[in-house]
Amino acid sequence: MSCPTVPIHKALHVAVVGVGLVGKEFMSQMIASRYPFVLTGLCNSKCMILNRSRSDDQCFNPSRWEDALAASNTPVDLAILRDALAQFVKEGKRAVLVDNTASEDIALTYPQFLDAGVHVVTPNKKAFSGEQDYYLRLIGQGGGATAPVARGRFLNESTVGAGLPIVSTLRDLVETGDKIKKIEGVFSGTMSYIFNNFSTGEPGGISFSGVVAQAKQNGYTEPNPMDDLNGADVARKLTILSRMVDPLMLALLPHGYKSVDTQSLIPLELESVEDGDTFIRRLPEFDAEIAKKREEAAIEGCVLRYVGIIDVENKVVKAGLEKYPKTHAFATSLGGSDNIIMFHSERYSPRPLIVQGAGAGAAVTAMGVMSDLLKLL
Repeated sequence: MSCPTVPIHKALHVAVVGVGLVGKEFMSQMIASRYPFVLTGLCNSKCMILNRSRSDDQCFNPSRWEDALAASNTPVDLAILRDALAQFVKEGKRAVLVDNTASEDIALTYPQFLDAGVHVVTPNKKAFSGEQDYYLRLIGQGGGATAPVARGRFLNESTVGAGLPIVSTLRDLVETGDKIKKIEGVFSGTMSYIFNNFSTGEPGGISFSGVVAQAKQNGYTEPNPMDDLNGADVARKLTILSRMVDPLMLALLPHGYKSVDTQSLIPLELESVEDGDTFIRRLPEFDAEIAKKREEAAIEGCVLRYVGIIDVENKVVKAGLEKYPKTHAFATSLGGSDNIIMFHSERYSPRPLIVQGAGAGAAVTAMGVMSDLLKLL
């Protein structure tokens, strides 16, 4: 996997945590890459492989990583992994932790890797959308002892739109001095699919419970659709972007995504349901209320969309159902499970900058992770 035409001191020593759907796709993309990566560590939920040799050309065969991991009996120890990567940094080499999980426990270890000079690349939303105190620690503003080495960088493009350039676009706008006025969009592929099919701007149509069941059957939802319909995923994405916009927006969300004004689409009577099958079975009991909202929107020539809004000027961050005219891009441009995000700024006004495309899926998410990894080169 390391490229013989590139000096080895320029290589990235990569440790990968998480080899599920996204992780496997990421491994395929990294192995196929022509860039200089040295696979130094690999972990699943049970065991890990770690190259303890200081020689860069003696890591395990990347193309046989699944066999190597299956044969390992070494339990996962992130402290050992961190120390091994930190040793590369001490030797003047570059080391990266790639976390392809959604684990909060792993996310909480990022500052330790960063303080040791190890870069972190991840699609994991947990670290960037949690409590403000931890977030400040993550970005190196939480106090503590001065690190003996230059602090590592973190890159998290895939935390918001999978492979879509949403985080990087916002970063470029902010860092070049543009003033963000408002960000709004359909941030959830699941919610996009549901409302693209449920609310077309015409009277009637498929029931809400029917389209949710259809989305689950097609693999667009979490195993329990309640994890999508509660709006938490959108709230996390809004938190990540809000914290990039303005220090005042950072203070507005002291408890991260929990501070976002979030509308849940789970009926109150079903909030205590614990499994997805029971939820799907009982959801038809509550179709009438949301069907009424659809009819009201249609009469006004509008559609319903579940959107996230960051209103910088009015200091509002919210996620919920909104009505948009049938001529609006949220009605005319979306298909399937696409995401669409509008950036309203001083430069992009009155016509916003729009980013649209597939916002979910293993291949595009892994692409976003891989793109971040390449930025470190």
